[in-house]
Amino acid sequence: MEILPAIDLLDGRCVRLYQGDYQQSQIYHENPVEVARQWAAQGATRLHLVDLDGAKVGKPVNLAAIEAIVRAVDIPVQVGGGLRDRASVAQLLELGVGRVILGTVAVEQPELVASLCKEFPQQIVVGIDARNGKVATRGWLETSTVEATDLAQQMEKLGAAAIIYTDIHRDGTLVGPNLDALREIAAPLEIPVIASGGVSALRDLLSLLSLEPLGVKGVIVGKALYTGDVDLKEAISAVGQGRWQDVPPEGFPRFA
Repeated sequence: MEILPAIDLLDGRCVRLYQGDYQQSQIYHENPVEVARQWAAQGATRLHLVDLDGAKVGKPVNLAAIEAIVRAVDIPVQVGGGLRDRASVAQLLELGVGRVILGTVAVEQPELVASLCKEFPQQIVVGIDARNGKVATRGWLETSTVEATDLAQQMEKLGAAAIIYTDIHRDGTLVGPNLDALREIAAPLEIPVIASGGVSALRDLLSLLSLEPLGVKGVIVGKALYTGDVDLKEAISAVGQGRWQDVPPEGFPRFA
């Protein structure tokens, strides 16, 4: 299973939110590039970046920090937050970002997701962030009536390369991942699912291994890395490091 360290960007800094609440943010590092280098040096095979400012305003904001991170590390970087039009997606991919994560538009503009999946095959991932099973949008500031499981299956049909599932009530809380929700999301899908939210210790990562046969192929770890509750090197050694292989354009990325 691939472990993806999370770097959440707010005002150019590396922060963590509690349950997606912008009023409950904690700064972990003033320089996210140094953080990226640290995770890469410890064995990460991919980084997960979230532009929190972008998620609020609906367009990329922390472009300078994102570009600096892409240039600083030799591993792929995926980015989400505020990507609601083709221009924003293309802009990030031109910076060297490996995959982009769409969220709000999956609910509001599924036709745009379909178009982008066709134009940028295997580079479009859909992030499904849920409260009590319902999809949240616009930087988690709004909650729709759309069921997370229904949206995941729709996005697979439109060509999404993977689904990132976040349980908002567990994000930044260190209470463990929502295994039941992940199982429900992953079981009907053929594309990989990436777990996000609530990882508190190595035992949580080990518990996710039971879902790997259902298609949960990776896990995003944020706060637990910054608090020291999870040691990245130890975690990689314990769960086995999968990797969404980056291959030439004529091939297709896959998890190993």
